[in-house]
Amino acid sequence: MKLCELLQGVEVLASTAPAGLEISGVAYDSRQVRPGNVFVAISGFATDGNRYIPKALELGAAAVVTDREPEGDFPWVLVKSARLALALMGANWYGHPAEKMTMVGVTGTNGKTSVTMLLKSVLEQVTGARVGLIGTIQNMIGAEVVATERTTPESFALQGLLARMAEAGCRYVVMEVSSHALALDRVGGIFFEAAAFTNLTEDHLDFHGTMENYAATKAMLFSRCKTGVFNLDDSWCEYMMERATCGKLTCSEKAPAADLYAGEPELGADHVAFRLVCGGKEIPVRVGIPGLFTAYNALTVLGLARALGLPMEEAAKALGEAQGVKGRIEVVPTPGTDFTVLIDYAHTPDGLENVLASVRGFCRGRVVAVFGCGGDRDKTKRPIMGKIGLERADFVVFTSDNPRTEAPGEILRDILAGARGTKTPYVVIEDRREAIRYSLDHGQKDDIIVLAGKGHETYQEVAGVKNHLDEREEVAAWLKARREQKEGADT
Repeated sequence: MKLCELLQGVEVLASTAPAGLEISGVAYDSRQVRPGNVFVAISGFATDGNRYIPKALELGAAAVVTDREPEGDFPWVLVKSARLALALMGANWYGHPAEKMTMVGVTGTNGKTSVTMLLKSVLEQVTGARVGLIGTIQNMIGAEVVATERTTPESFALQGLLARMAEAGCRYVVMEVSSHALALDRVGGIFFEAAAFTNLTEDHLDFHGTMENYAATKAMLFSRCKTGVFNLDDSWCEYMMERATCGKLTCSEKAPAADLYAGEPELGADHVAFRLVCGGKEIPVRVGIPGLFTAYNALTVLGLARALGLPMEEAAKALGEAQGVKGRIEVVPTPGTDFTVLIDYAHTPDGLENVLASVRGFCRGRVVAVFGCGGDRDKTKRPIMGKIGLERADFVVFTSDNPRTEAPGEILRDILAGARGTKTPYVVIEDRREAIRYSLDHGQKDDIIVLAGKGHETYQEVAGVKNHLDEREEVAAWLKARREQKEGADT
């Protein structure tokens, strides 16, 4: 591909590189540069890609794209934004794959994973189409699972993944669109047929600084889609809708005037049911995942289905047949015990409050919460989560989440600042494995033990190293040891 073709649509400020230069590929990591590549120098958080221009040239880069005034005698292209340029170059390189499929985006603090996975299931059942999925737990090309390291991949990698989906015959792509993806132009150049806003609560303030900045970033999605689906019951909904330039559909469990209204919600221990009022019709909806937030997720899915032109009756029926999402109120088998263990990804104040409040609705014994907070992330939410845990649960085991490069003890001290004045009993056990075992050892009849924060993750990042930790395996190991101990006592 010629350089001028690769840069189609990119705002170029100046250039010394020949427009007809033949390009063999694109690299944004200097270690991945191959002869004839264009190297895109991105200014990151830990380092500045411009520092590695000499290394890229040494490895054979044919030209450099940068948004900083270049220094040196080599072919360069100065652009307004290197991040946006990388996204548009990716679309050009891969032949604009997003334009060959119907793109659906979901943004918000909580619920993105559940909504995207449920919508994928609904689309497959109703349309019979192959559907691509891009999200936190995994990426999927139809039934094929593709590993993922972040909610939304870097822009060039994202375009490559979309190309694979298009080549595999996917007609739809449902993707989580994180605030980082919007702020860092990972979805630059992509137009969405439909997009949804789930909710906005405190998270990622280490990156955005303020809730207003966080909200403004999320709102960007609704200037690059045809129709937006909005959760009318969220306090930030009005802000989002005011900034949206797309068509609008509203969802609510409280406002009957919403475009999609969940009437008469029924919260069971293993399901949520409600009467969907939409377009002058009333349609029964039942989803086999407990919790009021499941009703909101279901409304969002149905709102997106309507925006995509699916028959509401068929979408509701398909939603009722969808499976639960791994790590979202996931029941862990505990045969031989008289208590229940749930795993949930709740790692924000709102997420933790929602899951504990939902469990409270069907728990006949104690609600026991086991959780911590991630390191190298927004510290302001730590005491808030500590307080929520103690207000919503009957007993709390404070432990580690992913400390990353922070000292676990310091994170726990921040969390415990929210425990002042509480009467709810709690213990602090830094080692997460020990904390899980402790909660199981002390489980009582009809208790529901909620292991919060890790969800689908099968690792724990400590001191910058990811170590294997699957909470399902920990519960299974505890059950095995308990069974062996009992058998030993019987003999």
